[in-house]
Amino acid sequence: MNQTQTPYPPCVNWWHDGALLRRFVSDFMHAELSMMRRGRAGLPSLPWPQSWQLEADLGVDSLERHALATALSACLHLHQSDADQALLECVTLEQWIACARKGLDHYSAELSFKTSGSSGVPKSCPHTLDMLWQEACFFAAQFGHARRIVYAVPAHHIYGFLFSVLLPLALAPARAALVDARNMLPMQLIAQAADGDVIIGYPELWAAVARQAPSWPAGVTGVTSTAPCPRDVALQLAASGLLLAEIYGSSESAGVGWRSDARQPYVLLPYWRRGEAGDTLLRQASNGSELRCDCQDQIDWHGEHSFVPAGRHDQAVQVGGTNVYPAQVAQVLKRHPGVSEAHVRLMRADEGQRLKAFVMAAHLGGAECLPDQLAAWVRQRLPPAARPVSFTIGAALPMNRQGKLIDWIISDGPGVGEP
Repeated sequence: MNQTQTPYPPCVNWWHDGALLRRFVSDFMHAELSMMRRGRAGLPSLPWPQSWQLEADLGVDSLERHALATALSACLHLHQSDADQALLECVTLEQWIACARKGLDHYSAELSFKTSGSSGVPKSCPHTLDMLWQEACFFAAQFGHARRIVYAVPAHHIYGFLFSVLLPLALAPARAALVDARNMLPMQLIAQAADGDVIIGYPELWAAVARQAPSWPAGVTGVTSTAPCPRDVALQLAASGLLLAEIYGSSESAGVGWRSDARQPYVLLPYWRRGEAGDTLLRQASNGSELRCDCQDQIDWHGEHSFVPAGRHDQAVQVGGTNVYPAQVAQVLKRHPGVSEAHVRLMRADEGQRLKAFVMAAHLGGAECLPDQLAAWVRQRLPPAARPVSFTIGAALPMNRQGKLIDWIISDGPGVGEP
């Protein structure tokens, strides 16, 4: 694989591809409505027909319509062309897509992507299109063999936008075909894999695939991002014949580094360099200036261009590709009248890939009902990724001799509740 920095062709008007824009807008609206409704109950699965009415088919009321228009305008910077006001008059998905296209025809230099904000405050992260295109072109040079882009990620997240919207365009003129794998089970994904496939996934998907112990056809490449891929999963996939490219980055920075061997450090993308502070990076902009990025993670440097992430500064963990904050989830649990204290953490690898909670009951009686009550409590107050799926009830939080909170083993008894 070639890592030499090369001149990139001019960015194409990605929104002129009707299928790409339709998927972007639909994915965006689906995610926003899921957040507004604290789940997907009553929300039709994607893909949505363009002819669908927002109110009749999607149940969008006037408040949701205004919130959706505000969010999409902020994402695509439609206010730069006054197209944001027209969204409020649109009553079908097709009209929303047309409005977005019209706005982008007038102004397309920037997009903003939200951090997940699960149990935290979502943050809008602006990026210039030419810098996103620069990253897509870099990876197009690495994946020049691609015949199909098989994606399992939504188009409106920065990772999905880079690898399932811009990457196929950057592979032109021999543009790779696009295959939606979001509803595929692991065995189906493995069975349909063929030489020339580049599969855009995420750590939880690759862990599920690895458990099937596949033998990959020659010429299949996997891509993973959104969170660190467990080393044993990456090594298992490599041993089975898959070339797995791990991308390190964030909504704030886009891609920063990558590696194709889990035993090696990440290597900075060619337009990034190490800053003077240990966890600071500098990116060269298209106009020659440098942009500063303070990493979410502590960085262990292996020279000037290689590094290994050494844990997040903000104590976030990843569930299903979404940042969640266990301490803030614990605060939600402690607001329940039956809880006096709570501690939340990510499950161990052998337990699962979700959050678990250890809870002290506020009352001696009725503690056996508390897990079911808490499952209902978090369903009403937290998005799916932030909901603990195991509740252990105990007389005291698990502590070591130094008084620090420690892990606990999930039992199969009555202390477990499933939301």
